[in-house]
Amino acid sequence: MQLDLNLLTALDALLEEGSVAGAAARLHVTAPAMSRSLGRIRRTTGDQILVRTGRVMTPTPYAVAVREQVHDLLLQARTVLAPSRELDLASLDRTFTLRWHDSLVTLGGPTLLSAVRSQAPGVRLRFIAESSVDTPELRRAQVDLEANAGRPAAPDIRTEQVTESRHVIVVREGHPLTRAGTVTAAQYAAAEHITVSRRGNLGNAFAELGLTRHVVAAAPTEAAAFAFARDSDFLLTVPDITMRPAATAFGLTVLRLPIELPPAPVHLSWHQRYDSDPAHLWLRDLARTALRGRNDG
Repeated sequence: MQLDLNLLTALDALLEEGSVAGAAARLHVTAPAMSRSLGRIRRTTGDQILVRTGRVMTPTPYAVAVREQVHDLLLQARTVLAPSRELDLASLDRTFTLRWHDSLVTLGGPTLLSAVRSQAPGVRLRFIAESSVDTPELRRAQVDLEANAGRPAAPDIRTEQVTESRHVIVVREGHPLTRAGTVTAAQYAAAEHITVSRRGNLGNAFAELGLTRHVVAAAPTEAAAFAFARDSDFLLTVPDITMRPAATAFGLTVLRLPIELPPAPVHLSWHQRYDSDPAHLWLRDLARTALRGRNDG
């Protein structure tokens, strides 16, 4: 059977966009041309790929099963057939999906987006929310770059620590604890807390001191926790670098943490398939600068 890589490109776009019109726009072709490609794919595979369900198109079980394989094959083909390792940023047309901790999006996202837009106007950044559990999107090529405190253990995932930060206490302006100057461990433990921690570091540190925090609520994001702290006497403990962008916006005050905690790391993670990909190398370099620059400043 004679293979046509254009069909693989079309199939990847159809499965990613879930519609003929969306795939056509993504590949910069007309909708009739994409419909013809879908017809050829259907004849080649013997499967409908996308079927209409009401007003939307739904992938068939076969399409769902091969989606990851198709995307991975296309990435490999592009790498093998690339005519040059030179990266032309002016003509680069690519969407990068980034799964960053929400506080890191606030911290480094604007700087990264500004740098990307100035150097490669055809590149798009798609930031998606973190999951509360480990997910395989990096391995499936559904996420290009992660940034968070975690360090994936999978051998095919590359991880680099780009910076770290000490923990601090965050309270509203005029909070009673701000009058004391120094907060003791006993005062801190006796206060009411909002938490966004998923790793239990604070609980472990307090247990070693024989203290127990009174946690009244857990917020899903640091932005939500900042809002709680702004409107109450609750305490919040976060890495210093994630606090800075919110201090002015939320009217918050930073106090020194009275116990020793390990610094909060920031890791960048990606799949090994992108190790030598020029565009990905360029993006990683900009991401490091965006995160480190705000921290160093």
